[in-house]
Amino acid sequence: MRALVAARQRDPVAPPPSDGHWPLAEPFSVGDVVIPNRVVQAPLAGIGNRVFRAQSRRHGAGLVVSEMVAAHGIRHGNRRTTSMLEVVPGEHPMCIQVFGGAPDVMAEAARAVEEAGADMVDINMGCPVPKIMKTGAGASLLADPDRAVAVIRAMADAVRIPVTVKMRRGLKPGDCDPADLARRFEDAGAAMITIHPRAAAEEYSGSADHQISAEVVRAVEVPVVISGDIADAAGAREALERTGAAGVMIGRAALGNPWVFRAIGEGAADPRPPLYEVIDELVGFSNDIVGVLGADNACHYLRKFHSWYLVGRGVPEDQLQALMEDPTLDVALDRLARLREVAILAA
Repeated sequence: MRALVAARQRDPVAPPPSDGHWPLAEPFSVGDVVIPNRVVQAPLAGIGNRVFRAQSRRHGAGLVVSEMVAAHGIRHGNRRTTSMLEVVPGEHPMCIQVFGGAPDVMAEAARAVEEAGADMVDINMGCPVPKIMKTGAGASLLADPDRAVAVIRAMADAVRIPVTVKMRRGLKPGDCDPADLARRFEDAGAAMITIHPRAAAEEYSGSADHQISAEVVRAVEVPVVISGDIADAAGAREALERTGAAGVMIGRAALGNPWVFRAIGEGAADPRPPLYEVIDELVGFSNDIVGVLGADNACHYLRKFHSWYLVGRGVPEDQLQALMEDPTLDVALDRLARLREVAILAA
């Protein structure tokens, strides 16, 4: 949270001058799927539901990706899991990410994703959470390349839509060659690879080493999207030019700041909208979330969003804390309405 406050207190970083050509505004293709620009919304566990994805598309993301969905939950018809496969028209092109370690179960999940209407299906090979990894899913697949390849091949054989992979550099720094893994994944049928060049053991500490990303780009013919420490248009262009990647994936930088997608996609500085517009966006998002989660679940889900949207924007600390403790969503929305009135008077 301190990093978020610091970022909002800095002056917006303008992208470097260009001749009118902005590389991230160009389309690219994954198999037969055309992505209208080179900005991809990251799959965010517990966050990337269809409302979040639709918001990302509305704000300029070229491709949106679901939160990770359990392949075994799909096989067993778990109601909550299957509800995560819902696709709405306004979010295309979109991708649903699944996790699991058994080739036959992952193939079933891929077919379910295709039947749900997604444009592509992604395999999670990056999640560092122990309860995911101990099942043989997530980043643990990087330590078992033969099984990872079998998963990709089974899924690619099962569906017509592109099968993609989101991977980290390995479980620990230096324990594998991500470029070699990427070649094997491409040979098995992966139509795109996203690389986050931190090891699973690092989670989000330190810095993303995009020299590794560049090695992965050079190793394969399919598009490579890079993820990690990209937060504005200037950084996105530098990373794209440094690595030769097809696109950039934006995750944490978009939390409470969906405007960043268009800024990166169009080559603009962070627009820093006025507080009342930020509150309008948050309220609209909140109302849409109710339609998916119901009021009680939405109240809990949105507590983290209040701080993401409002921290570092001049909202008193006691009001931020109160928003995260309000017992119902109606109480929180009333508080936001009062904050909006103050913000308009101050504008």
